[in-house]
Amino acid sequence: MREAALAALRRRQAALAARLAGPEAAADRAALRLEIIALFEELDAAGAGVAELKDDLKRLAEAWKDLPATAANASPLEPRSAEDTPRTHTDRLNASTFVEKGWSLIALGDHAGAERALLRALELAPDDSRTEALLGWAQMHQEKLDEALASFQRVLLRDAMNAMARVNIGYICLRRRIFGEAIEHLSRAMHSEDRKAVLYAHFYLGLVYLEREMYADAGSFLEKAIGLGPNLIEAYYHLGHAHWLHGEPDRAVDTWRRGAEANKFNQWAKRCAEMVVSAERGEAVSRSA
Repeated sequence: MREAALAALRRRQAALAARLAGPEAAADRAALRLEIIALFEELDAAGAGVAELKDDLKRLAEAWKDLPATAANASPLEPRSAEDTPRTHTDRLNASTFVEKGWSLIALGDHAGAERALLRALELAPDDSRTEALLGWAQMHQEKLDEALASFQRVLLRDAMNAMARVNIGYICLRRRIFGEAIEHLSRAMHSEDRKAVLYAHFYLGLVYLEREMYADAGSFLEKAIGLGPNLIEAYYHLGHAHWLHGEPDRAVDTWRRGAEANKFNQWAKRCAEMVVSAERGEAVSRSA
């Protein structure tokens, strides 16, 4: 690798190290993980000459693992900590390599690539529930709802207490407007010990009742979701609409304003800001998914 390119990568590694040591590290946990993974990918593609820097990055990854993971700073598709990353124990067949690759590709947003890696992992080590759950997430984000539903159902057949699989089935039912089944799955997951599952069960139940035009119930569940995960900005967006459609425009604008101020770089925060402008101009306020 040329010295200039290596120096640039070292500067990025140093910047990541500084952020990990800074006071905002826990709040930036999800973003830091993506940047560490992206830098690993670039180093793999670059070839030889970077072994020392890769060792430094591995130390960064270990430091990232020590950051506290909460429902507020993790995405719905992210395992709550590095220890939650699915692993198979059939290293003889190399299945674990494909699972790790699938997990990394999901983090990078390459859901099609993740699906291919995870399918290969399941060929080598069938019936692994955690690998199957990751596969379902990758499929769901490609709008392959039938395949995702089948994956999550297989997880529940082996592990009836898997709350996130149940939450994702509830979400698929919501997308298909099968509201009764969605409520059944989400209500069961809401009482889980899995904090992330509880958060998203409340959030998706709020969306179910919003679709059913039961705005007071929708508002109640969305308020609880925000209480459980204040950084779930999408919940502010939909809660604002629940208030607006319930005939409470002042509460709606206040909610959108709080969402817009919570994280100005988030796409849902930007949508909240747009709703504030539209409402204050007296324009028609419409809701998009």
